Amino acid sequence: MLNKNKLLSQWGVNLIPDVSRALSWLEAHPNVLKGICRGIERETLRVKPNGHLTESNHPKPLGSALKHKWITTDFAETLLEFITPVDENIEHMLAFLRDIHRYVARKLDEERMWPFSMPCLIEDAERIVLAQYGSSNIGRMKTLYRRGLKNRYGALMQTIAGIHYNFSLPMTFWQEWDEVKDTASRKEKISIGYLRLIRNYYRFGWVIPYLFGASPAISSSFLQGKKIELPFKTDGNGTLWMPYATSLRLSNLGHTNKLQNGIGITFNSLEGYVETLKTAIKTPSKEYAAIGTKNAAGNWIQLNTNVLQIENELYMPIRPKRITLAGEGLSDALLRGGIEYIEIRSLDINPFSAIGVDAQQLRFLDLFLIWCILADAPEMCANELLCNRKNWNRVVLEGRKPNQMILSGCSDTEYSLVEVGKALFADLYRVAEVFDNTQYSTHYQQVCDQLVGFFDNPELTYSARILHLIKENGITSTGVALAEQYRQVLCTELLEVVSEEDFFRQARESVLAQKQLEEGETVDFETFLASYPS
Repeated sequence: MLNKNKLLSQWGVNLIPDVSRALSWLEAHPNVLKGICRGIERETLRVKPNGHLTESNHPKPLGSALKHKWITTDFAETLLEFITPVDENIEHMLAFLRDIHRYVARKLDEERMWPFSMPCLIEDAERIVLAQYGSSNIGRMKTLYRRGLKNRYGALMQTIAGIHYNFSLPMTFWQEWDEVKDTASRKEKISIGYLRLIRNYYRFGWVIPYLFGASPAISSSFLQGKKIELPFKTDGNGTLWMPYATSLRLSNLGHTNKLQNGIGITFNSLEGYVETLKTAIKTPSKEYAAIGTKNAAGNWIQLNTNVLQIENELYMPIRPKRITLAGEGLSDALLRGGIEYIEIRSLDINPFSAIGVDAQQLRFLDLFLIWCILADAPEMCANELLCNRKNWNRVVLEGRKPNQMILSGCSDTEYSLVEVGKALFADLYRVAEVFDNTQYSTHYQQVCDQLVGFFDNPELTYSARILHLIKENGITSTGVALAEQYRQVLCTELLEVVSEEDFFRQARESVLAQKQLEEGETVDFETFLASYPS
């Protein structure tokens, strides 16, 4: 086991808040960690054997992308998205996710699942087919929203894939942590707790791309017509990379919107967050007004001309969430019942896993998210949020650079990334001991043992390891080789927790549910859009 005392340094302690009292509380109340709920959403492009983007429609054996509970699509017909049910057990959840991959791999014929976050070879972005969800009003709206994204940001940006991790603490945690006893206090106190988590996530979440960022390189086809000022290196054969980058997916090359920087969103109160979000949804944009809502032929090309078409368009590394009721938007759901869970959106696809993510990563996220709840989190102004994004930008573009420094809030004071990271792990190790004591294991402590070494030796990080392979073989050849390797493995493995009949039934029922929805429409599309919650 690692020596916690050796992890502490004066630099790291100065930046990392003192969590000793909260950690002592956790050690005295270990049962509050039992019953954590989790869920995973994994995106992946369907590609041809040569690494080019496929142009086929969503495979029929997979059912309706609109109504399937586990298998859907994101931006494009070729961008699959796999969704696990809520689960309290990490190993069972990953087995479920792997079963989805096993089943889909057998239904893709000669197609493969791309193992990287950044897209494969795409020769012509105009040939990317938007995700299709049928003729129902909600189905047409989902496709129209994607058409708006294409017209605003370009289709290539929308083909970037990632892992989303949904996380919620059990009620026993909140009852012990903040004396949550009744419905009235539940909404307010739990929301305050999750907002505290989010503020700390913005301040220290750069540790996630440092450890697990796996997109230091891109295919030159991704730049089609883009003017890029980043100092890329190249092999001259279609591969571009930055020597110390960790996650180009999280950089300005990825899911970004410069207009969103002016929204001024903060996470100090639920009401303030929702109000700012609603304002962005209703604020007209001159840039998007120039595009219009319909083309010359009278066909819809975006939902509206506001800064955000809908709430999902706000690109954030973490989101407060709540399950919505029928006809309810996310903002209204949050105001009604408070924050129910949080969605982590900073994980690149793990190219060393056939399912894009592994238990080590999820256990680290558990540790870090618990720490973010426990640590003091002063209110954050919009300016500090921008300053924290500078830290993220340093890490995603040059996180492995020797002697990389991290800023403290909006001040000019800098701290060693390595020292801060190791000081953070001194706290995470105590959280890991509590987790392991409740589970009679050492899994979480092993995660700390394995990952803390990434700070003294950046070559151990995901980004360094995958960049070594990419520089040696090129990004397309590396992706093709991994995709084929994982295809062969998945196709030969037996299903563990979901049966073939379960998948067949879910596909059949999803198709029937879409058909019933389409046949039951009672209003026209224009009326539907006018009444859509915002």
